[in-house]
Amino acid sequence: MMMESINQITSNHQDNVNRLGQSLGYGQAFDIDTRDIVIHEHRLTFFFASFLVDSNLIGSIIEGLFWFKQNPLLPDVEFKHQVINFLAAHNVSLEKNLSNCGSAVLNGLLVILVENSTEALVLDTRKYPGRNIGEPDSERVVRGSRDGMTETLAINLALIRRRIKTGDLCTIIYQIGSISKTDVVLVYLKSRVNPKTVQLVQKRLEEVQVPELTMSDKALEELIIEHPYSPFPLVRYTERPDTVAAHLYQGMFALLVDTSPSAILGPVSIFDHMTHAEEHRQTPLSGTYLRILRYIGILLSFLLMPLWFSIIEYKAIFPSFFQPLLVYESNRLIVFIQIILAEVGIELLRMASIHTPNSLATSMGLIAGILIGEIAISVGLFTEVIVLLGAISAIGSYITPSYELSLANKIIKLLLLLFIFFFELPGLIGGLVLIFFYLMRLKSFGRPYLYPLVPFKGKDLAKYIVRAPYNRNKE
Repeated sequence: MMMESINQITSNHQDNVNRLGQSLGYGQAFDIDTRDIVIHEHRLTFFFASFLVDSNLIGSIIEGLFWFKQNPLLPDVEFKHQVINFLAAHNVSLEKNLSNCGSAVLNGLLVILVENSTEALVLDTRKYPGRNIGEPDSERVVRGSRDGMTETLAINLALIRRRIKTGDLCTIIYQIGSISKTDVVLVYLKSRVNPKTVQLVQKRLEEVQVPELTMSDKALEELIIEHPYSPFPLVRYTERPDTVAAHLYQGMFALLVDTSPSAILGPVSIFDHMTHAEEHRQTPLSGTYLRILRYIGILLSFLLMPLWFSIIEYKAIFPSFFQPLLVYESNRLIVFIQIILAEVGIELLRMASIHTPNSLATSMGLIAGILIGEIAISVGLFTEVIVLLGAISAIGSYITPSYELSLANKIIKLLLLLFIFFFELPGLIGGLVLIFFYLMRLKSFGRPYLYPLVPFKGKDLAKYIVRAPYNRNKE
């Protein structure tokens, strides 16, 4: 009770100013500003964070207050209510709790403490710094919208609202982190989503008790999913608002985290990670072709190298056409080491390309091609077949729409290679069976990860394989 009374705004104006200023670090934080004005013998004290507000709007509010006149026809109306009616602001509220006032200031709102009042005025004056809207680099399309999400929560929500103009769209905001107080918005279509899924997500969000979200959306994901140590992604990330809108129509929910340019989508299956917006920007036949081609590339990304390594012992039973691909002169240990070095080398190149400035990317590509492609083969570090299969696998991982799934596939590939090294072809079969049963046990917010393959739903599975025309989709 004592803590609650300390947080309450009192009628002592200077005491309120001192306590709010102390909680905000006024005098030690140069971006926290105040302004005092006197209107009709009433002192008003403004608190705001300089770099999170629209300074022009605050200036117009202060200028407007200097023209304020009390209404003689309403002598019994409190001064603060007359000020509210006069303010040229679209969102004004009253707040009794001083700690909530501090949170409002740090979120970019303007707080006005009124003399002889136990309530403060809170005005929405937010104008967050941020980059311009642009197409996400990792989700480019040949034809389609070029707008992508930014680090500003309000912009991301506006991009989604622009595509879903209905009161059925629910947006519930949470503040997570006792120190960071990060804004998180749960978005879903009430008529499409499973109510049990929404209840589950809300419960998990409410149960999160952390001081801060270090890595924003990724930290939140690990706090609310069922299997945080699983290599397979149980949610999907996207920076495209049209992709978010499409999945909301399919009955998913989205989580938008302030300062993050991507949305978290769930519940998902592994097939949701293998679809791309480009398939819906082409004709149904072309979209189906692209989708099947992408599925084949994803399978090759983690299965091609283990399959080759498991059958080289049985090269005699294959036709002569395949013999050049199955010839090797070293023992199994040397081949295994060569494969691992090739896989690690390709992964190091991928990581280097991410952190290499654009001006140096071409030079790095030439160095990689010469060193790994030519010299490595010439000195006998790798064989031509291993380099070829490694390159095909790398291409397959690059066309995987979900970056998280491509990383999981690489981990699975290394495990399969290990099984094959010890158990040869039975190791590949046993490893694939173990992975399949593991995926059968995974769930994303109650949804089976292999749906609609397990449990088998033929119609839904066909929708993931064939891109049907839009006029065939029923309400």
